[in-house]
Amino acid sequence: MAQELQSAGALEFSPTGTLFVGDNIGGAIYAFEMGKGTAPAKPAPVDVDNIDVRVASILGVGPGAIVINDMAVHPVTQEIYLSVTRGYGSTSLPAIVKVDGNGNLTNVRLGEVKYTKQTLRDVPDGSKHFQTRGFMEAPTPKDIVKAEAPMHTLAIMDIEYYKGEIFVAGISNEEFASTLRRIPYPFSGKYGSSKIKMWHIAHDHYETRAPIRALVAKNLDGTDYLIAAYTCSPIVLIPIEQLKDGASVTGKTIGDMGNGQPLDMVLFNHPMMKKEFLFVTNNSRMPQVFPMDGLADAKEYTPETLEPGMKWDAMGVFPYGPLGYMTMFVGSSIQIDLLNDMYFVSLTRDAQTGSLDLESLVTMYPVKLHRLYAEYDFPGVPAPELE
Repeated sequence: MAQELQSAGALEFSPTGTLFVGDNIGGAIYAFEMGKGTAPAKPAPVDVDNIDVRVASILGVGPGAIVINDMAVHPVTQEIYLSVTRGYGSTSLPAIVKVDGNGNLTNVRLGEVKYTKQTLRDVPDGSKHFQTRGFMEAPTPKDIVKAEAPMHTLAIMDIEYYKGEIFVAGISNEEFASTLRRIPYPFSGKYGSSKIKMWHIAHDHYETRAPIRALVAKNLDGTDYLIAAYTCSPIVLIPIEQLKDGASVTGKTIGDMGNGQPLDMVLFNHPMMKKEFLFVTNNSRMPQVFPMDGLADAKEYTPETLEPGMKWDAMGVFPYGPLGYMTMFVGSSIQIDLLNDMYFVSLTRDAQTGSLDLESLVTMYPVKLHRLYAEYDFPGVPAPELE
């Protein structure tokens, strides 16, 4: 393993097979040259039950001693890469695990892979922590443990490659903490850093500290944008041309999924509707899907266009804005990516057994039916026809 790498968090691939790895503890982005490889003969699903148990086994620890932090699919080979924390606290170690098309797992020997590194400035050090708070009651032991986490755990939340640059969402050690870093690749040692502000519909005020949790880049009607999802859960458009070094940028809030935390975002083309959509997962609600056409012209929400006051799920106001619709999903998707033109691949927590499974889901209907009994399961009922 590359001796410098202290942690493995956010993952992203370039179109030619460079794997970018966010090191929150070390405050750096690593670029590992995994190679372009060869595409499989045809799109195929990959399914691995109890993926966390399998990963723990090849890393030589018990099932409860690893955390899978992120997932990314190689754009050519369609192999799936997982970033992993092995162990606990100061003795924990990073790992990258590869899952091939047959469901076989390999511990990637990063020490044998050529890499370059971009160190980030203004990353919180390990001495800064969050404040302790409860919700309508005294802080619980879990609230206290949450507050004791070092703030650098949010230094690198997501990485997006676009047109020869990577965009890194996270926080800095400054008061205006929410930060977007714009880094040319190959790395030159220099990059731009912008402070991001946005109007938070649910919280009813501008926010400058909470970081972007997930983002994708897309050209909309001739303009390059980052589409960003924040905690509790506004969707914000950020014009890339505004991301100059030292700039303070106000994103365009176009809607709000509601209270909760976005986990992942992926663009895909719906095979039946013949349109491009954005698929967004969340730890507190069903995934949401919304079309990309017309997004650039979506209404912007500001204090002048909204009723004042905080907004809650029980008030029935979410989703707020033209953000498409919730889509059926059985279980909870922790991470999701596009495996190929036919399938998503998801790290899914099974709602009944609690197992963490790596599962492939057809993009036009991302549902596994083995946990549901419906009319079509009964003898004599023909299966629905898909047109």
